[in-house]
Amino acid sequence: MRGIPHRLATVSCVAIALATSCWNPLAHGADEPEVPAARLTVDFDPDWRFLRGDAAESQSSDFDDSSWQRIAVPHDWSIAGPFDEANPASGEGGFLPTGVAWYRKRFAAPDEWRGKRVLVEFDGVMADSEVWINGHSLGHRPLGYVSFQYDLTDHLRYGDDGPNVLAVRTDTSKQVASRWYSGSGIYRHVRMTVVDPLHIEYSGIGITTPIITPERAVVGVAVDLANQSEAKQAYRVDVRILDDADQVVATGNCAGEIDSGATDAAHCELAIDNPRLWDVDQPAMYSAVVTLSRGDQPVDETATPFGIRTAEFRPATGFWLNGRNLKIKGVCLHHCAGAFGAAVPLSVWEYRLTQLQNLGVNAVRTAHNPVAPEFLDLCDRLGILVMDEFFDCWTVGKRKYDYHLHFREWAHRDMRDTILRDRNHPSVILYSVGNEIHDTPKEELAKRILRDLVDVCHGSDPTRPVTQALFRPNVSHDYDNGLADMLDVIGTNYRDLELLQAWRDDPQRKIIGTEQGHERSTWLACRDNPQHAGQFLWVGIDYLGESRMWPVTTYNAGLLDRTGRVHPRGYERQSWWSDAPMVHVFRRVAATEATPTDPGYEAVEWRRRQVLFDDWTPRNSQPHQEIVEVYSNCDEVELFRNGKSFGVKSLPADARPRTWEIDYAAGQLTAIGRNDGHEVARHELHTAGEAHHIELSTHRDELAPNWDDVAVVTARVVDEDGTPLPRSDVEVEFSVQGPGQIAVVDNGSIVSHEPFQATRRRAFQGQCTAYVKALDAPGEIKVTAAADGLAPGAVTIRAVR
Repeated sequence: MRGIPHRLATVSCVAIALATSCWNPLAHGADEPEVPAARLTVDFDPDWRFLRGDAAESQSSDFDDSSWQRIAVPHDWSIAGPFDEANPASGEGGFLPTGVAWYRKRFAAPDEWRGKRVLVEFDGVMADSEVWINGHSLGHRPLGYVSFQYDLTDHLRYGDDGPNVLAVRTDTSKQVASRWYSGSGIYRHVRMTVVDPLHIEYSGIGITTPIITPERAVVGVAVDLANQSEAKQAYRVDVRILDDADQVVATGNCAGEIDSGATDAAHCELAIDNPRLWDVDQPAMYSAVVTLSRGDQPVDETATPFGIRTAEFRPATGFWLNGRNLKIKGVCLHHCAGAFGAAVPLSVWEYRLTQLQNLGVNAVRTAHNPVAPEFLDLCDRLGILVMDEFFDCWTVGKRKYDYHLHFREWAHRDMRDTILRDRNHPSVILYSVGNEIHDTPKEELAKRILRDLVDVCHGSDPTRPVTQALFRPNVSHDYDNGLADMLDVIGTNYRDLELLQAWRDDPQRKIIGTEQGHERSTWLACRDNPQHAGQFLWVGIDYLGESRMWPVTTYNAGLLDRTGRVHPRGYERQSWWSDAPMVHVFRRVAATEATPTDPGYEAVEWRRRQVLFDDWTPRNSQPHQEIVEVYSNCDEVELFRNGKSFGVKSLPADARPRTWEIDYAAGQLTAIGRNDGHEVARHELHTAGEAHHIELSTHRDELAPNWDDVAVVTARVVDEDGTPLPRSDVEVEFSVQGPGQIAVVDNGSIVSHEPFQATRRRAFQGQCTAYVKALDAPGEIKVTAAADGLAPGAVTIRAVR
């Protein structure tokens, strides 16, 4: 059931009315939807039993699991650690543990379910999962990133014959299997659906908008039906289109017959007058409510969010959205999120993506695998474009136990399942069938594979173009031998000059940079060439894994660190990508003087050192010269120290920062940005005194008691005037009063091995973060942060039902 956001299910057994509007997935305090007679959806996240390790006969329904740990999913057990240099996943997996684990869940199937079809849906299980119901194997899926469904009906025990036992075995023991941290376990949502034998299939709604004008949009709704009854059935499909205010804006219907044991595809066409378009600035959404009836009796109903927009790539002018030429300013993101590992609450992603949008980011590449379905819901709602990527390898592996072992058997199915799941998201503008594929030097093999993958994409969704992140295309002659031209849009990693030359060689090619570094020259190559559709930076946010050596656990080339704190390169990017006036001032120091000096940073193999600091508190407080670097998109910037002006500098055409070399003096450093002579942005730095207290802040003022709702609480060590101490590393203890709890803590340090599941964390560069959840009771949650010798800080968040 693709249409309903999983965030709405918050108790152990809830029937969800899909006919009601289900948009705004983080809307708190909304009335519970009405219960339909046709389709029942049950939240299957709570009340699992978990065992880390293997146990014979764990799939058996009468197996004694009473000693197992009680947990709820989503659940990533690897993130609990501990970090260990000897862990088999090595630095690629962030030095975190892997292995076999089991999950078991008991549930009742009431007598009313007899004659229905009972299905279980997993949004993602890492990895090589196998599922049993009452000891009967339902199947296995090697890839941990795909969503899948199993039919439980034939093996269920109803009423007094119960209970039923669902058992899941996961296995990440074969390492190294990934180049980044992947997590372990049932790390995404699970639900059960109960449907009539005549029903809408899983991922069975496909919505297209073949005609869009300012006055009218034609909406095609394709509905895949299944008849698992013993008789031929006549059916009717009714479609209502709701806008984001829940008003019906179009209706339509179609009818047909379907044989016993067969499937059918129904198609309805509707028209919406004066449609509101989905765009990055105003992401208007609609919902298609599809009701399936047998005669006059409704037997199934789903609601599928969608958007109306045009998106196309043009050879000479790049990307166009709704008739507007738009440069894609994207980032690559892995699926994990710091302290949460792979099991990420949706509100954490909302916080992170909003931070990126503030920097001017308008697109995400899902590197290098399918993401959780609600992540795409969120991109729809926020107005973020998505390159939906499927694979990191084909038949030639990059690591001993990666997906190349399963590609030939599973690739087409995994990709088709993902496309059918994702095809209705207006945010998705492009499919990518691979990242830096090592098969390409084998020309004939690579062409054969690519041809099949492109055919699967076009066959499953003919409305979107296909690309691939080519790997050293000049070396493997992809531009010359025809492989690159099998793609609708040619994508290349890092080699923008080669990509632009490939366009000059054939100006009918459509091109995009699928992965780039942060260098200014790379951005200029994109900015100054209209045929270049855009770029995706590696990487948007620091992520666990891909470490070159112990004790480093994290790859830290992001615009944001693991906690969402903006790196200096993030402000530089903001000065290039954001339309909102901004200015940010830094001190630049030589790399050899960079801090921190924790073990691992000084290693020869690890050269990514911080050289920019947004503080006016250098280690050397004696008179000396400081290089001041200012990032701004304003026409002019003027720099002041303690009221003294050091002059005005204009915006450079080549996007370089504006720099001054001035004498250090304690006090205040101020950069003022002006447009047309008027101040439009200001940033100040102050010299810090002695540490005095902890300052707490949060981006949320209320929380609902569901798994996906989290408040990010940031603790900063400051002096008496509130100036941050940039090098403080005091240990901060978080505590909660009221109906809340600390979920995890983090500080963004790439060499810290402190556990995330804790209430204390050492500050890194003066701050650390706690993630707070609400319990199932209303009231005030008071979060306090304390450290030895400092006055504590506190913040209050309302817990709401």
